[in-house]
Amino acid sequence: MATRSTRSIATFRQSFTLSGYTDELPAGNYEVRVDEELLEGLSFLAYRRTGTYLTVREPGSSEVRPIVDADLDAAIVADWQTDA
Repeated sequence: MATRSTRSIATFRQSFTLSGYTDELPAGNYEVRVDEELLEGLSFLAYRRTGTYLTVREPGSSEVRPIVDADLDAAIVADWQTDA
């Protein structure tokens, strides 16, 4: 099955948390990777999202965390609605 991944950057002006994780992450830029698979048998190209991941970098280490899209969207909206 054909797959694809896209990467983007989510910028946070202040510390934030995401559902499913207890730690607070510092303000900064975070890489977001979205994995999708091709839906076969259609008369047009269509992809289904199979996972979304946030890369958390700390001095000396890096962790890729599976996240829920809606949780990331809510954290971004909350960050930009609050004065820094």
